[in-house]
Amino acid sequence: MGVYFFWGEDDFAIAQRVQRLKDSILDPNWIQFNYQQISGEDPNSTRDALNEAMTPVFGMGGRLVWVANTSICQQCPEDIFTQLQLILPAIPDSSHLLFTTSKKPDKRLKSSKLIEQYAEVKEYSPISPWKTDELIKKVKEVAQEIGVKLTPAAVELLAESVGNNSRQLWNELEKLQLYGKQENQPLDETVIATLVNANAQNSLQLAQAIRKGNQAEALQLIDELLSRNEPALRIVATLVGQFRTWTIIQLKLEAGESDNKLIAKAADIPNPNRLYFLRKELRGISGKSLLQTLPILLELETRLKRGYNPLETLQIKTIELCQFFN
Repeated sequence: MGVYFFWGEDDFAIAQRVQRLKDSILDPNWIQFNYQQISGEDPNSTRDALNEAMTPVFGMGGRLVWVANTSICQQCPEDIFTQLQLILPAIPDSSHLLFTTSKKPDKRLKSSKLIEQYAEVKEYSPISPWKTDELIKKVKEVAQEIGVKLTPAAVELLAESVGNNSRQLWNELEKLQLYGKQENQPLDETVIATLVNANAQNSLQLAQAIRKGNQAEALQLIDELLSRNEPALRIVATLVGQFRTWTIIQLKLEAGESDNKLIAKAADIPNPNRLYFLRKELRGISGKSLLQTLPILLELETRLKRGYNPLETLQIKTIELCQFFN
């Protein structure tokens, strides 16, 4: 028996994990008999899925029942909860039941506690752009899974280039795998710089241009990013992360804090040694100026989510942000 509950907003990462489950559980020759995908928007989805999971496997391989966009950990009627209690412990070893949703489980619910007891629960949410160590770790994990050998410098540059875009990370590493077949040694940062689209890195360059008050460079970078189909909200996420980090560091310094470890902890920086470079970036900039950027970035994000034109909105708000640093 296997019960799985995957949640988070990283749809691509969830899809990859689901595909690996299908490959490991199902016999390709019997997949039409032993695989069911049920929409969680159907009120009867959980009941139907539980019934399917209790059905014996037909032919070879195992059975996989997938409830996509489930709501059982947001709201769960009492009769459905009772069925979950009875059936989850009794699912046959050859059957596997999978629930996925973009929403975080409400841990106060009885159904969430029951799922936690019987299921493998895993979160698939985008890594915060400023958590560089986690981004690097992710690159190493996916590179190993795909079979691409990279030097440490190449790993860091790839993490900077794709940021928390898991789809782009997979696509770039698959491309690098094909290139790497011609090489007998790990790929270095020169190869990454040549072959990889550095959208996340350019978003960080945009943050730097704003910090310097360089409107012309900032507006040019916006054009380049959007022309590469980089989602506007992802650009904003990178800006928010960078300005949040700068703001926390500068406010700590202005408050008289000198312990790099304490400052790094407050700013969610895993490696305190990075503060040497971040302090240099912040010379001549006040915490007050940095604090003023945060409401503007929040308004920018809100407007984009409401459907405002991405190019015009980014341009207007970027000009406003640059004015704080002139």
